[in-house]
Amino acid sequence: MTLRAVFFDVGETLVDEERYWRAVAHAAELGPHVVWAALGKTIERGEEHWALWDHLGVERPSTSDELVYSTDDLYPDAFDCLERVRSCGMLVGVAGNQSAALEDWVKGAALPIDVVTGSASLGVRKPDVRFFARLVELAHAEPAEVAYVGDRVDNDVLPALEAGLVAFHLRRGPWGRLQRTPARAIAIESLAEVPAHLGCGSPVTA
Repeated sequence: MTLRAVFFDVGETLVDEERYWRAVAHAAELGPHVVWAALGKTIERGEEHWALWDHLGVERPSTSDELVYSTDDLYPDAFDCLERVRSCGMLVGVAGNQSAALEDWVKGAALPIDVVTGSASLGVRKPDVRFFARLVELAHAEPAEVAYVGDRVDNDVLPALEAGLVAFHLRRGPWGRLQRTPARAIAIESLAEVPAHLGCGSPVTA
């Protein structure tokens, strides 16, 4: 079955979150290495990343939902990948477990995308398979005609496969490196590999 739509996760897929997590640590009045250590614990336990506050025994900063990315945080391969996939005539979407502020940031980032959504808009969070079912509805397609690209096996890859989507496991960032790619998923090291898997041909030139 031919793919008609591709949705991309945000953190550690399109966006390098190092600066963002430094800002979160600053808001919590903690050193970045302390927050990264707690993140590692959540990865090991397969928990939602915000469980780090329980591990640290501190309150989640009230301003954390207001923190957003910068276009400088985009990985170098992000824009070209989105543009190449869209040039193939596929619907390109961005959908992650994001706050309303982060969804608004994506909408204003002038990326070559057709749909911006996420947990704040959908009212359901990954890894709930209903999250991925809603993406299929937004694409007006069948599950097997939709692909999802993400770095987390537990939050992105496995539930996407369960929902009947094609799943790409991007092996970068802490989750992408530490979690093993399931047998039915497509392992990639860079977003630059996505268009070739979709048959989108050579890179777009300026």
